[in-house]
Formats: sequence, structure tokens, C-alpha cells
Amino acid sequence: MVNNPWETKTAICLSYGSICRTGVVLCVRGVTHEILLFKNSTIMKTSKTPLAAFSLLVAITAFLVLGCKQGTQAQTKTSGDSGGFAVVELFTSEGCSSCPPADALMAEIAQGNANQSVYVLAYHVDYWNHLGWRDRFSDRQFTQRQRQYRSWLGAGSLYTPQVVINGTEEFVGSDTEAVSKGLAGARLQGQAAMLTLSARLEQGKAVVDYAYTAAGKGESTELVLALVQKAAQSRVRAGENMGRTLQHAQVVRQMVALPVDLANKKQTTLDLPADFNETGWEIIGFAQRLADGHVLAAARVNLATLKPATDQTAAAGK
Repeated sequence: MVNNPWETKTAICLSYGSICRTGVVLCVRGVTHEILLFKNSTIMKTSKTPLAAFSLLVAITAFLVLGCKQGTQAQTKTSGDSGGFAVVELFTSEGCSSCPPADALMAEIAQGNANQSVYVLAYHVDYWNHLGWRDRFSDRQFTQRQRQYRSWLGAGSLYTPQVVINGTEEFVGSDTEAVSKGLAGARLQGQAAMLTLSARLEQGKAVVDYAYTAAGKGESTELVLALVQKAAQSRVRAGENMGRTLQHAQVVRQMVALPVDLANKKQTTLDLPADFNETGWEIIGFAQRLADGHVLAAARVNLATLKPATDQTAAAGK
């Protein structure tokens, strides 16, 4: 039995004995992310791929919490969906030879958490472009966003691949174990706000309505909206990845940042690129605290489900 599940060096553990009176302890152990489920000193064990293991841990967590008897109270009350979520932002480039493994990891996370409260965005920065290959998805705006995270997180120099989760932690984007643990930890945190998005397609644009609610008077917050292409491919003919065909996932094609107004529902538009089609694209939005970059709520709209002038709504975590 784990004597101190919060301090173990070999496993990440969560005890639910104090919440549901079940005496249950959940652990994720080792580089294989083996899940250990203890109950009354009995071990039930299952081994899966790293990301699947973490997804299973979160699923068991939700089951235990929701299964508590009536009258049990959560640690924190929230407005909106109190379930955990993860906004996973990758800074990458086609000119970086270390980036393809991170791109592959983002694809695995997105596919392994489809329809879950996990939102993956890949920003292609532009500071690799002078080394022989211009990344067609790169944008100076994305480099500026990475610089903002450097300020928020107190990080050193800019680098790729870099992953930021919920605006609070950064990781080397190709470090599967570290990113997976960060993802699992983020999803175990409550959500204290609610973001609602709806969208329709009109004459080469996506018209997006949004509403944000939060407990109390609210803080200085902005809404980040991103038009995301779920999959793309590039044949690289120069630079560090010369001769390679690169597979990309969750490519941010356009991004806007807007002030949040707690009082009113508002609307904005995103221009659709020439290669847009209704299959394989989505809009991801998240509310971000300007003081420190913490992400407070997130939502998405799957554009494949839309038809022109048809409204669809996505609540945070859906």
C-alpha cells in the first residue's frame, strides 16, 4: 500500500477515501504509466499506452467523484462545468528537426481524447524561416504568443518544440512522459468559469458568437479564438528537415484575441483560408487571465457539423 500517496517518488497518486469513504487510491507509476488501483489494500492493475493510461485514470476519477453518495460536497464549487480540462499549446516549426516527434505526440493526444475536454493547438513560429525553409503555416503572431508565455512563465530563451498546458506549465514538446503527466494533472483541476461558443459559416467566414461567465466580479481576461486544421502534410525541400514529408496535427491557421465582457454575448468573425473545407476543421476558444496567462475555461465548435447559416453550440468541456 502507498503510505503517502502525495509524496511517492515512483507514482502519481490520488486518494478518494476522504471524499467518498471508499478507501480508494489511484496511482500512475513508471515510464509505462501503469495504473494501480488500491482498495482495502487490494491491488487491481492494468497497463496501457501512456496516453490511454492517463485517459483511463481521469475516467476512473470522474466515476468515483460522481459516484459519491448524495450530500458529499466537492472541494471547490464552480459556475458552469466543474470538470477538469486541458488546453495544450505546441510551438513548432517545419524548419526544426526536433519538432516532428512533438507533432506526432499532439496527433496522439488529439485522437486519444476525441470528444473530451482536451484542446490541442499547434502554432508554427516564424523564427526558423531564415534557415533555408519557410514554414507555410508560420506566423509572426504565433512567435509573439510564445514570447508572451516566456514572460508569464519566467522561461529562458524561445525554443521549439515547446508545449504549454493551461497557461501554467511548460514542457519540451517531444517529452511524452512529462507532457502526459502535465495533461493528467490539468484534467484533475476544477474549472471555475464557463465559455460558450456557437458558429455558422457565411460567405467565406466563420461567424462566432461567444459568452463567458465566471464567479465573482471577474478578472482581466481575454478570449483567444483559433481556427484549427486538424491534419495537414508538407513536403520539406530545404533546411533541417530537407527531404522529409511532415505530418501535422491541430495546426492553428488563424488566431484572434478579444476582450471578455461578462455582461453580454458578443460576436466576431474568422476568415476561412482558400484551402478550407468543412471536414477536418474546428474552432477552439479559451479564456485566459492576462495577469499570469492561466487558462480559465475552454470550448470548441466542430466545423464539420456545420452547414452555412446553421447554428451549433459548444459548452466548455464538450
